Amino acid sequence: MTDVVDVTEERNINFAGAHRALSAALQEASTLQVAFCIAVVDRAGNLVVYGRMDGAALLSGQIAQDKAYTVCAFNGLPTHEWFEMIKDEPALLHGIVKTDRLIVFGGGIPIRVGGELVGAVGVSGGTADQDRQVAEAAAASIA
Repeated sequence: MTDVVDVTEERNINFAGAHRALSAALQEASTLQVAFCIAVVDRAGNLVVYGRMDGAALLSGQIAQDKAYTVCAFNGLPTHEWFEMIKDEPALLHGIVKTDRLIVFGGGIPIRVGGELVGAVGVSGGTADQDRQVAEAAAASIA
């Protein structure tokens, strides 16, 4: 009998860390004067914390959650990198975007600790660049 265990050890963002990321996102959002929805998920894409700023569009809530989920579902690939990868492949471009919960524009950023993916943040409500800016501020608060 060996001491090998058939399980993996994976680190995840916890509630306190997710709340810190949300707070950092809100602080960054206040500089832009735009109402955002912000979602922080664990490495499996499960929602840990969510915030919808006053006046943020209702649809932005699900988009923010899907951006964070997309990052985790593809091992930490930020959502703003998707379009560049698929834009020159028409079949892929038109087919993959029908994948449930996949978002291919900015605002989904991985949260890494020591290079390890521990979660992600998704932001929606502004332009793709504004969403990305707020998400990056959130992720940077954990790194």
